[in-house]
Amino acid sequence: MKLGIERLIQNPALRAPLQGRRIALLAHPASVTRNLTHSLDALASINGIELTAAFGPQHGMRGDKQDNMVESADFLDPLHGIPVYSLYGDTRRPTMAMLNSFDVLLVDLQDLGCRIYTFITTLRYVMEAAAEHGKAVWVLDRPNPAGRPVEGLRLRRGWESFVGAGPLPMRHGLTLGELALWFKQTLHLDLELEVITMEDWDAAGAPGFGWPLGEYAWVNPSPNAPNLPMARCYAGTVMLEGTTLSEGRGTTRPLELFGAPDLDARQLAATMQTLAPQWLQGCLLRDCWFEPTYHKHAGQLCSGIQIHVETSAYGHLSFRPWRLMALAFKALRKLRPDYEIWRDFPYEYEFDRLAIDLINGSELLRQWVDDPDATPTDLDALALPDEASWSEERETVLLYR
Repeated sequence: MKLGIERLIQNPALRAPLQGRRIALLAHPASVTRNLTHSLDALASINGIELTAAFGPQHGMRGDKQDNMVESADFLDPLHGIPVYSLYGDTRRPTMAMLNSFDVLLVDLQDLGCRIYTFITTLRYVMEAAAEHGKAVWVLDRPNPAGRPVEGLRLRRGWESFVGAGPLPMRHGLTLGELALWFKQTLHLDLELEVITMEDWDAAGAPGFGWPLGEYAWVNPSPNAPNLPMARCYAGTVMLEGTTLSEGRGTTRPLELFGAPDLDARQLAATMQTLAPQWLQGCLLRDCWFEPTYHKHAGQLCSGIQIHVETSAYGHLSFRPWRLMALAFKALRKLRPDYEIWRDFPYEYEFDRLAIDLINGSELLRQWVDDPDATPTDLDALALPDEASWSEERETVLLYR
């Protein structure tokens, strides 16, 4: 297969509309070609491409910022001599001064296929600014490593935030290029938008199920996205950021495991199995011990569960990470009704709403967990119509069949 950036580099006809225009690139460490050349360096080497600026999303162009609300500064690229502007610093939307630095913004970001991954929101913000000020946006498309499956509640009106760019379900099943088309369509943006598609992307075939295993190296798109199993789990385990449970930050398997010092992992797993065994398909669960070196419960031994999706037991269509983690919270609430599950702290510049609600795009998931009479069937009754409506709506923007 070929990535969007590779097709642009290799095909002069695709690049022709860029002649005579000032070009900026929005990228991060995973913006690389097959041979691991960074897209900024690859573009700078092409005659006729006038690079005038670059932009970095959350975690920075260099990917050095570990956590939420850790901002990146602007800097001057020492090799290419162009400004690199932060869209996760003093501002999360491009300013007029930033917009004046280019005519066409190339967006080359590796996404994880989950609504709360903030690169999606950054894409929306730059598209809105470009439409307002007559700039063009070209998306150089990349694989969705979580593939095409859809899962989770859609974000409700009024719950938009930096981790909620629009009424998407938690696991949306689109590439960044397809998301750009959806934003243009639903936000009614008057915008020059081009998507440089991938060539021969297999969105569903084994063993990658969306990720080209054996063809492309995995480069962390953010510091705690170290591998493909994490990307598969992320639509569920990201909810742990809104809880008092560790999501494994400070370990070598972040967002693949969870736990706490006062948890009984074996009892929790057994209760999950009793409540909704159908939500545990497509993966293996292993009770484990871990001690985070930083973040929640740093230096404390935690009893936890690791979700394994890297073996032949992985079922791409049957694995439902959002339901799995919802079930873990429900089982914990059943075992220990007074357990402080929900973490109350500033999350992505929101100070008045609980992080778990921002992550889910409404209060519905938390209310289901906390209602002692609510059953797994009740959560399905909420989520299944959302998943069906999104699956139908996204048909209009699918670029790869």
